[in-house]
Amino acid sequence: MKIRTAWAAFAVLALAAGGCGSGSGSDDGSGKTTITFWDNNGGARTPVYQELIKRFEQANPTIHVEYVGVPIASVQQKYDTAVAGGDTPDVGGVTTSYLANLVGQQALEPADDWLAKSPVNGKLAKPMLDSVRATVPDGKLYLVPNTSNMDVVWYLKDLLPTPPGTWDEFFTDADTLTKAPDQYGYTIRGGAGSIFQVLAEMYSYSGISEFFDATGKSTVNDPKNVEFLTKMASLYKKDTPEADVTNDFPKMVAQFGTGKIAMMHHNLGSYNDHVKAHGADKIGAFALPAGPSGKRTIVANPVDGFAVFKNSAHKDAAWKFVEFLVSKESNSYWNSKTGQIPANTEAQTDSWVAALPHLKTAVDTLADPGTTVVSPPYYLPQFSSITKADTEPLFQKVLLGQMKPQAFLDTLAQKLTDAQAEWKKAHGG
Repeated sequence: MKIRTAWAAFAVLALAAGGCGSGSGSDDGSGKTTITFWDNNGGARTPVYQELIKRFEQANPTIHVEYVGVPIASVQQKYDTAVAGGDTPDVGGVTTSYLANLVGQQALEPADDWLAKSPVNGKLAKPMLDSVRATVPDGKLYLVPNTSNMDVVWYLKDLLPTPPGTWDEFFTDADTLTKAPDQYGYTIRGGAGSIFQVLAEMYSYSGISEFFDATGKSTVNDPKNVEFLTKMASLYKKDTPEADVTNDFPKMVAQFGTGKIAMMHHNLGSYNDHVKAHGADKIGAFALPAGPSGKRTIVANPVDGFAVFKNSAHKDAAWKFVEFLVSKESNSYWNSKTGQIPANTEAQTDSWVAALPHLKTAVDTLADPGTTVVSPPYYLPQFSSITKADTEPLFQKVLLGQMKPQAFLDTLAQKLTDAQAEWKKAHGG
């Protein structure tokens, strides 16, 4: 399938506020072992894991899986706290966006030896495996891929019959579709998770294909990126709701769910939220538009999957659970429910993959030889913190008019340039 060739660069409310870490995994005397699993994006997809855990426990009656749903906005902080306290889960959902940070803390168990002996060996997309290995200095597989993703703009078909093909058309539509007093053409994500979306938009507009130039300097503050951010920030409160400045993913999705916003940038993973709010026939998705050059440029989403933590006292049971999750049936079920791209190559051939229009849009975009894919520096241990806690408050200042787009991007670029220099020095570059 064409999708496999396009993945090379791709590598989307806690049920329990706390949760026992791996040290609490136990045999209760009845022969049943308890392992703890942390979902790194607890919420809408929690029922999917609950169903899979039910199936796993039925097939493995001597293992009990304790589920903990962790909000995506706080997952890295929760992992860091758990690692520092020695109270990590047995298995955790992890993405390549913060994988290097966890590996740097020696928190994860490599999966290479386990995969070599597993029935799923040879059935996981090689480009996704390669992307995971490229994220860490030693090239080991610390994360077993579950899914890949792509950024899209979701839209309401009754408000926008024909989606824009270029960013110029997008900005025109955002303005045209805004109607007093409370209909808006677009919603900006100003709260947690905003920076990756801004990066995806800027590079889509500018067409720049690398995050660093030949000298190691970040391209984030390139004039074309500044030009785009200036245009995007000007939409705030004019063609977007005022609440956008603090909106994280759940608030953004809820706002889009009111039916009073025409377009919302996220990724394939929010499909179920939109179907629940509007119905599958009322929503559509288009790839981020082409910039003035006419090129389509996509920033690669992190690879999402599962990791076994080094501190686990029940690694055999933990690996068995991971193996179950990435098997054809489970991987197909999970991705069909979340609307994302399966990592299991057998699951990729299931009929539902071609039947979902938004997924077909992603597949066609990735398979298009004219698409340029930009790989973010997920290998930098600081990348996640730089693009979250370090700069999200500054982006809010941009929206509020308290900071110029140029100053914001200069700050972000310097942080990335410094991190790149530090990484190259540490690795003999």
